[in-house]
Amino acid sequence: MLFIRALIFQIFLISTVIPYAVACMLWAPLPLNWRYRLTNGWPKMALWACKNILGINWQVKGINNLPDKPVVILSKHQSAWETLFFQTMLPRYVCYVYKKELHRIPFFGWGLALLRMIPIDRSKGRDAFEQIVRQGQVCLDEGRWPVLFPEGTRVAPGKEGRYKLGGARFAVRTNTPVIPVAHNAGELWPRNAFIKKPGTITISFGPAISPEGLNAEQLNNLTRDWIEAEMRRLNPERYT
Repeated sequence: MLFIRALIFQIFLISTVIPYAVACMLWAPLPLNWRYRLTNGWPKMALWACKNILGINWQVKGINNLPDKPVVILSKHQSAWETLFFQTMLPRYVCYVYKKELHRIPFFGWGLALLRMIPIDRSKGRDAFEQIVRQGQVCLDEGRWPVLFPEGTRVAPGKEGRYKLGGARFAVRTNTPVIPVAHNAGELWPRNAFIKKPGTITISFGPAISPEGLNAEQLNNLTRDWIEAEMRRLNPERYT
């Protein structure tokens, strides 16, 4: 039964992303906020399919911690689910930091390129961070929230990756508060897994952490400490 659900879900994603990408090309001349709202239809459909095909639901903790002002989202990264959630369910539009090579992916990458997020050219070395600062500041000025995954890659439940300084450095440089985010999406949607399990994901937003008076390492440590402590509250059995 899980295999059949997963197969139907995969077919749904493939059959909807192609026409949506074509539509993205057609509405490319529209203003950015229109393009974003229209393009958001696809991740919303994907979340709908998660719920109604795979049986994956979600609950939110700490929603009152999200302020009506610019913030940087620094989140645990376990699956593809959270990218769909942040894109569609946060109160402000988001902009992801991601490798520029994703633009080469047919259909999906083409639509992504039109959203004017924060693609980075990793071949630029140290200048890659300056790309993040320049483009991220534009996103903040537009009222969007930059989303970064400090561990850099998807990490299995119960594991902790090395928290890189890039997100904290960006928050310090732009003097923007950080919202730390913990969740357990990997319990139901493991990395690169075809089979997903039904159940309820918990996503938890922590209180804003101000960069005032902190350097990047201190801010990074505070972010990591909150996220990892919350992960142990969400799934204590993983950390015995």
